[in-house]
Amino acid sequence: MSSSAFANKRSLWATVLIGIGVMAAVDEIVFHQLLQWHHFFDFSTPTFGIISDGLLHAGELLAVVIGVFMLLDLFQRKRLAIPWAKAGFFLGLGGFQFFDGLINHKVLRLHQIRYGVDPLLYDVIWNGIAIVLLLIGIWFYRRAKRLEHR
Repeated sequence: MSSSAFANKRSLWATVLIGIGVMAAVDEIVFHQLLQWHHFFDFSTPTFGIISDGLLHAGELLAVVIGVFMLLDLFQRKRLAIPWAKAGFFLGLGGFQFFDGLINHKVLRLHQIRYGVDPLLYDVIWNGIAIVLLLIGIWFYRRAKRLEHR
């Protein structure tokens, strides 16, 4: 693998991690803390729900920190590939959102977006936003690929 291909891949993955961490933080801050609609794991005691939110917070923070350090390393070496970084960020945002909406909410049933209401509208909006973010990430990815082959 050439050094530019390695830098492109590293730029992509650094920002995938940042995107995952940012979207997890938005989810946790808005839906877990401010609105208090759910916890990461709702089917136990309230204390365990809070602990599960803390573990989610630790994971999101770790993803952002690792991604930022990877980006700083690339930037200092003048190897940061901005088109790939844009793609990675949106793929990370949408990937987390879609994984949470499909796997955590529906398959594993760790929690729902909101309780006491019909979740269909919430699920459609949640997963719709995820798909839009993923499509933006795919568009940036394809654009980066085209730029790479010039």
